[in-house]
Amino acid sequence: MLHTINKSPYTKNSLDTCLRMAKEGSAILLIEDGVYAALTGSEITSTVETAMKKHTFYALSADLEARGIQDRVIDGIKVVDYAGFVDLAAENSGVQSWL
Repeated sequence: MLHTINKSPYTKNSLDTCLRMAKEGSAILLIEDGVYAALTGSEITSTVETAMKKHTFYALSADLEARGIQDRVIDGIKVVDYAGFVDLAAENSGVQSWL
């Protein structure tokens, strides 16, 4: 299952809810303001690093760049472009958007 998070973890609990509900081995794609969860050195970093032991994390490059944080991504988060987003959607059994 591919889970997409488009809300900042500083304004919504979408990431926390996703992490509670997602089955181990899920792909989690951070898009739009959700990419703020990919920031290294933030109060969310340890939560994401712990979750990376069970899930694969991705962040959309265009959204990282739009926010000027493309050089501050947690090690191990895979950065993908729009074609990569489409590939993730096609490779997974379904897509769950967390709003």
